[in-house]
Amino acid sequence: MKTEKLNLKDGDQCKVVAGTHKGKSGIVRDINTSKTGNITITVVQQSGVRFKTLGRNVEIVKK
Repeated sequence: MKTEKLNLKDGDQCKVVAGTHKGKSGIVRDINTSKTGNITITVVQQSGVRFKTLGRNVEIVKK
């Protein structure tokens, strides 16, 4: 089982830098760790649209 140390917190502003949703951004919600050890998150865009992605595909936007 691999573990990733990310500083993701519920409510952080993030931008997706890889994967299917590349280029989208929003607020991090619902952080989970799967059975295989991958971190999955739900991102809520400003329009209210939600999507799921892997934590390794996002970077936190500093305010």
